[in-house]
Amino acid sequence: MSLTVHTEQRGDVVVVSVAGELDMATAPQLQDQITDLLDKGRSRLVFDLSEVSFCDSTGLSVFVRAKNSSDEAGGVVRLAAPQRGVLRILEVSGLVEVLHTYPTVDQAVAGEPTPASS
Repeated sequence: MSLTVHTEQRGDVVVVSVAGELDMATAPQLQDQITDLLDKGRSRLVFDLSEVSFCDSTGLSVFVRAKNSSDEAGGVVRLAAPQRGVLRILEVSGLVEVLHTYPTVDQAVAGEPTPASS
């Protein structure tokens, strides 16, 4: 399966909507998009994962790198609306809190204090 990535500006936040399988074959596509956003000074990122059906360790590493780069630029990375399987991977890896995961895109954009795992 392929990966599609779309971005939408919402105030000072860029919502990056990802759909498909995020794995070793497709992660570079998302990484390139993130690098482009950061190069343009867009460091407040929300990843809409509602259409991501699979995410492996390569995909997780893309989000960790995005968070680290965004933190360095004074921004923030939040994950939104992961499907059950993806949320489970985030929980097991311990990244659900590190990557600030929210049940909806709107909550992630607003930065509400209630993460998905609570």
